[in-house]
Amino acid sequence: MGSYSIKDLERLINVKAHTIRMWEKRYAIVDPDRTKTNIRNYTDNDLKRLLNISILNRHGLKISKIAGLSNDELNQKVIEIVAPGSDLSQIESLVAAMIELNEGRFEQILSQNILKMGFEETLYRVIYPFFERIGLLWQTGTVSPAQEHFISNLIRMKLCVAIDGLPIVQNSEARRIILFLPEWELHEIGLLTYYYLARRHGFKVFYLGQSIPTGDLAHVIRSIDPHLIATYFVSAVGAEKLEKYIIELSSLFALSTLLISGMQTQTIRFALPPNVQILSSALEFRSILEALDN
Repeated sequence: MGSYSIKDLERLINVKAHTIRMWEKRYAIVDPDRTKTNIRNYTDNDLKRLLNISILNRHGLKISKIAGLSNDELNQKVIEIVAPGSDLSQIESLVAAMIELNEGRFEQILSQNILKMGFEETLYRVIYPFFERIGLLWQTGTVSPAQEHFISNLIRMKLCVAIDGLPIVQNSEARRIILFLPEWELHEIGLLTYYYLARRHGFKVFYLGQSIPTGDLAHVIRSIDPHLIATYFVSAVGAEKLEKYIIELSSLFALSTLLISGMQTQTIRFALPPNVQILSSALEFRSILEALDN
């Protein structure tokens, strides 16, 4: 069973700590355990309940009206009220599915959104933002590796099926893109997202995958002569190591544009080489693909 601090809850449900305390005091929505020093400890069940309450409250239901509902009643109301396309609530519902290790709930949320918006729009509005969210939660230790791996593998399977459904680009004149992760990096959901989008937009994709040593890239570059290269930084590394690595890649890919993404790019404080560009969303990546395609 998980154990969460009130700060963990802030990150997970997007509700301030003082608001959670007020809900507890006024409506007794949960009754957390306390340490000997009176610090609150919340269980998985507390978290699931608070997640559902925060979703319903964000949809206009008053706390006074939902505080007395059972957990089953809360679950049912969330299913009824959260319409596909309500992006923030979809992401929070996926967080709940991750905490519960609930594959059925995950499938229901994704299927509803894909039917309404199509896979690509669901990717932009739900899957990619959710991936960014769990990256933060994992980095801060708010969710366990088991929870993160559970949901990441479900998303990975969805992406692989979607990629497999796209035709392989045979045109020798097609734009070329290399996708890879640094040798210390294993988190590939963001990179698989780029794989899907690049192939969807007619690029010839060379997907190298996880943990690629820098020395192995030189031969690939000479063989392919790519227009774009993209990589992802999720796992924490020292600022000095990251700067050195990016400069090394910039030199290695001197004739191409290097696109870098992921949570660790937010820590960059040094001047980037001219051929390096930070991307903050999948929509930015699509814009670059479209600009090159025109």
